[in-house]
Amino acid sequence: MTTTEARRAGRKPAQIVDMSWDPITRIIGNLGIYTKIDFANREVVECHSTSSLFRGYSVFMKGKDPRDAGFITSRICGICGDNHTTCSNYAQQMAYGVKPPPLAEHITNLGEAAEYMFDHTIFQDNLVFVDFCEAMVKATNPSVLARAERTEAPRGHLHGYRTIADIMRAFNPFEGEIYKQALKMSRITREMFCLMEGRHVHPSTLYPGGVGTMPQPTVFTDYLARLMRVIDFVKQAVALNDDVFDFFYQALPGYEEVGRRRILLACWGAWQNPDIVDYRYETMNHWGKAMYVTPGIIVDGQLVTNNLVDINLGLRILLGSSYYDDWTSEEPFVTHDPLGNPVDIRHPWNQTTLPHPQKRAFDHNYSWVMSPRWHHPETGQHLALDTGGGPLARLWSTALNGLVDTPYIKATGHSVRITLPHGEKLPETTLEWTIPQWSNTIERDRARPYFIAYAAAMALQFLEQAQTLVRAGETKVFENFQVPDEAIGCGFHEAVRGVLSHHLVIKNQKIANYHPYPPTPWNASPRDPYGTPGPYEDAVQGQPIFEENDPDTFKGVDIMRTVRSFDPCLPCGVHMYLGNGKTLTTTHTPTYGTDQG
Repeated sequence: MTTTEARRAGRKPAQIVDMSWDPITRIIGNLGIYTKIDFANREVVECHSTSSLFRGYSVFMKGKDPRDAGFITSRICGICGDNHTTCSNYAQQMAYGVKPPPLAEHITNLGEAAEYMFDHTIFQDNLVFVDFCEAMVKATNPSVLARAERTEAPRGHLHGYRTIADIMRAFNPFEGEIYKQALKMSRITREMFCLMEGRHVHPSTLYPGGVGTMPQPTVFTDYLARLMRVIDFVKQAVALNDDVFDFFYQALPGYEEVGRRRILLACWGAWQNPDIVDYRYETMNHWGKAMYVTPGIIVDGQLVTNNLVDINLGLRILLGSSYYDDWTSEEPFVTHDPLGNPVDIRHPWNQTTLPHPQKRAFDHNYSWVMSPRWHHPETGQHLALDTGGGPLARLWSTALNGLVDTPYIKATGHSVRITLPHGEKLPETTLEWTIPQWSNTIERDRARPYFIAYAAAMALQFLEQAQTLVRAGETKVFENFQVPDEAIGCGFHEAVRGVLSHHLVIKNQKIANYHPYPPTPWNASPRDPYGTPGPYEDAVQGQPIFEENDPDTFKGVDIMRTVRSFDPCLPCGVHMYLGNGKTLTTTHTPTYGTDQG
């Protein structure tokens, strides 16, 4: 239930207790959640989301050679650095006017598919499910665990666990069977990634204009051999997750309100179609819709637009309750896009980062994250879009658009059908993700294993297309280009946890302005100038509390489940700038170790 909806009738006198979690654990970076909880009525009545470190990439990118942007921005994150490199290359290719050869696109797509499988698996099974495992449910909802012991798992014939409690035990950290198996699967998918992009998580073989990966047949067969080892694990993961999440709805009536907010989803699209994409801004609407995850903005369940030009022009970076000074009195870098459309001063192309450190005050400024919003041209509203943790928005947009139709994926307008081939144990299987009734905690988490299956299915197609090109002798993987004196570019991609854009302005062959916008600033944003809370705040504020503990032993598991359902990753918003740096010491020891024999 979001803050915009009315409270339930028949309420008891409030018993308000301040509760905070800072930093949130099992995520990357410093995220703090500060709440007021009404224990008499069992609900969160207020929530603020805060990030406590400064982001400065947009500051020190200025003056750099634009060809280095992919390598530098990869370091924004130790989790999804490759997503940044890929997105940066997309923006640079638009600025340089270069289109990589088809085989290079397939290699990039294969690397990104492996990244989605790796990251989603390790996050869902080793981090998210700690909140749903036997040990946690025993500590927070013992009556639910008792019911789980008595409840048969409906899909036990697929995954091998008899009861829901058996599944929960298998997710216990460090000792559970699925917990340990997920770590092995993550290692395999990371190997697949390295075959295509050279090094995880900062790629060594991705460049604007193409890739440096040697397209030998064994590269693709090695990738395929590993992919087939994870296919059955992926099928079972979907069944396991469906069993647990369906059980929570049954065991805790009203749990659909946990983490629920108005449906305001954003997806920027993923995996370019080499037959269509040319990276020209003028044709971006055309090639954007040909991506294998279809971009879209969804409001109240309706598709508002899937046009990347409209999506781009609607971007607004609002300061809101953040620690920055305004830049709107400065000269804009870009007044019009290549199609002649006016570009707003609050668009990323025109943003200037002006940090202003100050004391945290929840009635004023309280976060280093700004408030990205999308300006709805028809209503004039600045929408606080969220990414649904990544997979929810990607599947929702792709399903609603109904454009993706491949040998393994079919978007129907209301669902996405995913077909995976015969694996080591399980037969060919078609999974179907259907647009849910709510945008809430459970559905964000449920979408994640379905998107792992989606990525595995797309990888099969990219492999077949790449091998066809290699057999035909079309092994070119790089196209030369020149850096222009002046140019602009924008890249749209999907980081693992949601929307990712890079905006680039080149002057005198150097970076004049550069702004990456990853998913977490969208999700973790504070209240904007209109008082609209950010998605974390909105999803937590007003949600019911089902945990059985009293305030003295309260763990906040329902709140943590909601925040983690967005897959938070604060490094996107928390990097530090240290000026020119200081060398402490330089030592050269060519004979190091000789005295040790």
